[in-house]
Amino acid sequence: MTSPYWPLSGLRVRTPDLELRWPSLADLDALAGLAAEGVHDAGVQPFTVPWTDAPPGSRARSVLQYHWSQWGSWQPTDWTLDLVAVRAGTIVGSQGLSGADFAVRREVSTGSWVGRRFQGQGIGTQMRAAVLHLAFEGLGAQTATSGAYQDNQASLAVSHKLGYADDGIERHTVRGQLAVLRRLRLDRPAWQAHRRVPVQIEGLDPCLPDFGLTP
Repeated sequence: MTSPYWPLSGLRVRTPDLELRWPSLADLDALAGLAAEGVHDAGVQPFTVPWTDAPPGSRARSVLQYHWSQWGSWQPTDWTLDLVAVRAGTIVGSQGLSGADFAVRREVSTGSWVGRRFQGQGIGTQMRAAVLHLAFEGLGAQTATSGAYQDNQASLAVSHKLGYADDGIERHTVRGQLAVLRRLRLDRPAWQAHRRVPVQIEGLDPCLPDFGLTP
């Protein structure tokens, strides 16, 4: 369902296998259930905030609350677009794209997760390729950033496949232990040189003011 008062609800980004869209309440319920099933092995923690350490029910509820909080705090100068990824009618993961003072800085950052039973199928690569196309082609971004901990080889592999270059490290505390995060940066020429996934965007023009841009 779309809303004339919230044009983002009509935004669609499609690859050959996936549709990324603004989630309905039913979509969020499905995404929360997917999170409750598990996102990664309990022995690793790929996220700075260890939300996945919570019990399944609490983990599912936190997904709902996180998305609602992002909806309520949206500003054209500070936004996070969290889309659900759908394959053949099934919610398979979540893909985020964030921008602060985007109209001036033209820089975005990304973050994502894929349900555990859907991992290893190339979904993460298509999700990231989709929002990068939205950022660079649709919104006119100049750079995109991402990051992953050193032991998150799957995420690092996706970044390097799509053309990101290393951009330094950060030292964090995760589960009471030191964790080194590798920063990654993608500029427009590198994105153009590594485009492999066809992407289509629908419903973007009415949303441009929400990203701080002029239609």
